[in-house]
Amino acid sequence: MPTRTNKLLVSVLLLVLAGIADAAEPAIQVLRSQSYASRSTGSLDADVFIPPGDGPFPGMLVIHGGGWRGGSRAQLSSIAHRFAEHGYTAVTISYRLAPQSTFPAQIYDCEAAVRWMRTNAEKFKIDPAHIGGFGYSAGGHLVALLGTLPDNELKEDGLPNDAPSTRLQCVLAGGAPCDFRPLPPETSFLAYWLAGTPAEKPENYRNASPANFISADDPPMYFFSGEDDAIVPISSPRRMVRLLTEAGVPCEMHAIKNIGHLAALFDRDAMEQAFAFADAHLKPNAKARPAEASDGN
Repeated sequence: MPTRTNKLLVSVLLLVLAGIADAAEPAIQVLRSQSYASRSTGSLDADVFIPPGDGPFPGMLVIHGGGWRGGSRAQLSSIAHRFAEHGYTAVTISYRLAPQSTFPAQIYDCEAAVRWMRTNAEKFKIDPAHIGGFGYSAGGHLVALLGTLPDNELKEDGLPNDAPSTRLQCVLAGGAPCDFRPLPPETSFLAYWLAGTPAEKPENYRNASPANFISADDPPMYFFSGEDDAIVPISSPRRMVRLLTEAGVPCEMHAIKNIGHLAALFDRDAMEQAFAFADAHLKPNAKARPAEASDGN
């Protein structure tokens, strides 16, 4: 029968072995508050999550929601960490918010973040040829817009002609509004962000619409939304998927039953499908993802 001393020794040994195992497992490196752009409103910062290993890893720009007027990059830190666990250098960003900064400030900031990721690819162990974007709600809209915008469309003033590309190679968008063009002319609920009604600023409603820029060379796109979303009706990403399919762009739509806008972000199956979709398109040695019937109805 083991003595009390032997039990204590065994417990200590198990703790030591557990500590050795923990120490042997490489940790994800997190670089906080990295300045990626400077604006009149101040520095725009990013947090960078780098997987263990030599890399290079595919990059993943992570963009928070909040109606283009709220939220922070910290909201999606756990998702960025999960991307790093899956072998991506994930970058969460802050961007200028409305009404202080109206459109196109937000997309200019997102484009600046992509250029910064490519410029600092070696430092952050990023493969500059394989960068995707993940966003939810307003962030989903911004990554979808990044995905469809041509490089020189909506380009901010003062950029050199040889500035790095802002094109993404994969888009993962949740709860994303995709087309503001059908809104009635006197609609005012987005005036704080788009600087007026559709009648007053039609170019802003057009230029802010990812669906407006769809072309055959757009990157593969994955959308997910709750079927009971009362904030961003699922009809918006579903129509986007139909238009992308007609243009020949690989895309998928994951509809989550009995779920509203906020809860869809935390749906485990939707996120697992997002990781699988990203792996298939951003990891050159990944096996091809089998074709699935898109839920674009």
